[in-house]
Amino acid sequence: MQEQQNTNMERPRILIVDDSPLNISVLVGLLKSDYKTLVAKDGEQAFNRVFGEQQPDLILLDIMMPGIDGYEVCRQLKQDPRSKHIPIIFVSAMSEVGDEEKGLALGAVDYISKPFSPPIILARIKTHLALAMQKRELELEVSRRTEELERSRKELIRRLGLAAEYKDNETGLHVQRMAEYARLIALEMGFSAADAETLAAAAPMHDIGKLGIPDAILCKPGRLTTEEFDTIKFHPEIGAKILDNPDSELLHVAREIALYHHEKWDGTGYPKGLAGENIPLVARIASLADVFDALVSERPYKKAWTIPEAVSLFEEQKSKHFDPRVVDAFKRVLPKILEVKDRLKEC
Repeated sequence: MQEQQNTNMERPRILIVDDSPLNISVLVGLLKSDYKTLVAKDGEQAFNRVFGEQQPDLILLDIMMPGIDGYEVCRQLKQDPRSKHIPIIFVSAMSEVGDEEKGLALGAVDYISKPFSPPIILARIKTHLALAMQKRELELEVSRRTEELERSRKELIRRLGLAAEYKDNETGLHVQRMAEYARLIALEMGFSAADAETLAAAAPMHDIGKLGIPDAILCKPGRLTTEEFDTIKFHPEIGAKILDNPDSELLHVAREIALYHHEKWDGTGYPKGLAGENIPLVARIASLADVFDALVSERPYKKAWTIPEAVSLFEEQKSKHFDPRVVDAFKRVLPKILEVKDRLKEC
């Protein structure tokens, strides 16, 4: 008996929506040996079945019903992301060509006129269930491959970011830490998990433009001349050119960060001299994350600042260098940021 119940649960579920008890009885009798049948006598019951615990794999839908007619049921189901994938077959006494055209235009996969032939309705149900299964499998495969491509793209961007850091005598851990800091700040500021992940993936590319700066200037041990510093200040625009790709959301965010992460809230930054909200938020977040890690990390040419010293600087530079909201969000997630700092500390 238990084995039979498991088999029943695995059978495709067909929802029959019809206000006629006779039509329901005929369809249930026809389908019960191969499918699990669900029944609804009107549109409201149909919605309850579709969005209940056992969503149907296919719907047989009458048109002429009290209350919400079949056309409207189909329209609403096809507009809802939870149910738009379910194939709908109209089974109706309305047999005019215009009726069929309207049903198919609303998203139904087939239209069968009453009285119907049992072999034909069984064959069409079988066909559309198979097509729906193939479509789902294809969508899953496309999703899997898309995720693989996105992971590969993010890894490539991370490695290019590392290349820029090594050229500037930084370590690879710097870009990893600042990316995680940026993610935490973004989430605190209301970013969705997906948007925060995009920001974290793009942030390591903030200094990619330094690949276009001569080593003699970038790696110069002493003070830079005014002309040399002007050359350094050109690296955001070089980075923007490297990352220019309007078809990629990830590269679009990376480009905004690369181009604008040296802008300041009061408009005294470079290369565009933007101020306030005109600076993209992703760049404002990445800028603070980058500066924080640079301040509290020890380098051959400087000692690490203490955490209170860094926080004090950010308070001082509120509404000057940094967006006040970003500073406040940073302070709220500082305990989590320090956990990341400890986890990704230099050896």
